[in-house]
Amino acid sequence: MLKKAMAFLFFALVVGGSLFLVYSRERKVAAESSFTASTNLHPALYFEKRDGGIVRCVLCPNFCSLSDGQIGICRVRKNVGGRLYSLVYGKVAAAHVDPIEKKPFFHVLPGSKSFSIATPGCNMRCLFCQNWEIAQAFPWEVQTSDVTPEQVVDAALASGSRSIAFTYSEPTIFYEYMLDIARLAKEKGVKIVVVSNGYINPEPLKELLPYVDAYKVDLKAFNDRFYDDLTGGDRESVLRTLKIIRESGVWLEIVTLLVPGQNDSEEEVRKLARWVKSNLGPDVPLHFSRFHPQHKLRTLPPTPVQTVIRAREIAVEEGLRYVYTGNVRHPQGESTYCPETGEIAIERQGYFVVRNNLKNGVLPSGCRVPGVWE
Repeated sequence: MLKKAMAFLFFALVVGGSLFLVYSRERKVAAESSFTASTNLHPALYFEKRDGGIVRCVLCPNFCSLSDGQIGICRVRKNVGGRLYSLVYGKVAAAHVDPIEKKPFFHVLPGSKSFSIATPGCNMRCLFCQNWEIAQAFPWEVQTSDVTPEQVVDAALASGSRSIAFTYSEPTIFYEYMLDIARLAKEKGVKIVVVSNGYINPEPLKELLPYVDAYKVDLKAFNDRFYDDLTGGDRESVLRTLKIIRESGVWLEIVTLLVPGQNDSEEEVRKLARWVKSNLGPDVPLHFSRFHPQHKLRTLPPTPVQTVIRAREIAVEEGLRYVYTGNVRHPQGESTYCPETGEIAIERQGYFVVRNNLKNGVLPSGCRVPGVWE
């Protein structure tokens, strides 16, 4: 039976809305005081104890060294008495039932629903963050509902979703919660998909992957300056993550948001596509998305549609077999084709499947398209 908090969460989903509520400025001071007075802390994984009560978080490449009472760059992992704790275990700040294509996953259970959740926090500081209200917030700045892993899985099943997606903010920072949900979901036959910036260290990633069916990584650029100036992360760590996921056999898709003048040159797109083909293989889907002014990067114009279309053309020229145009209307970039015959495997309009000619990933002609189909 769902508890009161879960009833509130599920009500938001049933009526077709999303739970994405942010405190007004006047309530933030009171919220912080109330939150920090709470003893509802969850032991964190992946940290090292150092002299003087310092802990070093080793979950992600930030490697935050924290004195007692300090909180990491992610804003949700805190040193309390010489041990590291998560401030957001079970603290759901956003929830919605989305089409799986919205993540985007184009080779995972097409046309299915995905029960999508997030807590506050992120281990990057992207100036163009789309969900900055929760991703760039401390947990006491965002209204959350207390939801157990069991309740998440039950709600996913009740909504008719075939998967649970960790998305909206950065799932790495609520690692313990994600891992517990993923383990339980596997027992209940619900698939797990992760929508991430890829900024995670190898050991925790490898512990998580056996419980994950598909991983979507934002490869934000193929130049180090972009990562340094606009995200606070580093490219090499993300490239390492991509290789580990691919080698594990977990289904992988990649998204690159094209930001005008920052990562959208034809030369950079070509280098990115070549790296994907050489290191991950030609069958990994690559999605190019159009930038819109967001958060702290409002001075740039939206990406020209033709830039997104041209990026797809370049990636195809470089030998990638499944390249998509994300949030622009472009029929060729929205649908999946057999690379050998050109026949339509999955026809889409935006995030919606119009026609699916695949059966267990195979077309009537015998052409096989890789992905997670059943």
